[in-house]
Amino acid sequence: MTNTSSQPLAFDDIALATEAKQGDKGAFTELVNRYAQRVFRVARHITKNDQDAEDVLQDTFLKAYSRLGQFEGNAKFYTWIVRVAVNEALMRMRRGKNRVTVSLDQELETSDGAIQRELPAETESPEESLSRTELRESLTQAIDSLSETYRPVFVLRDVEGLSTEETAEMLNLSLPAVKSRLLRARLQLRQKLRRFLKKDDRQEENHV
Repeated sequence: MTNTSSQPLAFDDIALATEAKQGDKGAFTELVNRYAQRVFRVARHITKNDQDAEDVLQDTFLKAYSRLGQFEGNAKFYTWIVRVAVNEALMRMRRGKNRVTVSLDQELETSDGAIQRELPAETESPEESLSRTELRESLTQAIDSLSETYRPVFVLRDVEGLSTEETAEMLNLSLPAVKSRLLRARLQLRQKLRRFLKKDDRQEENHV
């Protein structure tokens, strides 16, 4: 099931969620396919661990499936699903326990059966892929190095593009606290990325 109309994606999400509530597994599968990568990215940035992020991804969609009745369509589905993911990621960090790794290619097991998860394939040249990978790795390292106080705020506000109000609600923070932590995170990240870029430049010079 795909979005073939000219309606906004958020509206289409609400329609899909409504169909999923009525028992349409294909509608929920489409929502999983749309947001699995982004949910994984949020979880990975918060937990700083691929295995934990995969577990959070699995738990997030299982919990979302069981709680579809609570989604009333007053907010974007992505905002709703990310709130679930953030809570799962923060709880996992507090527990500090590892669970069985779930492959991103593995089906989601629900009480109504399995739901296939498909991630869109990337189409780019090897050179573009390498450059993108190097940049992503540097950015990931820089974000990972942020403290737990600042990292979730930065990820939700700047990486995922949620509003200050949404970020505050998800993290149970005041608006001033979000703005203060975001500013500090941006300043720290700018300094960290500058060091990473300088280090890369020195490495390139040494190989010339």
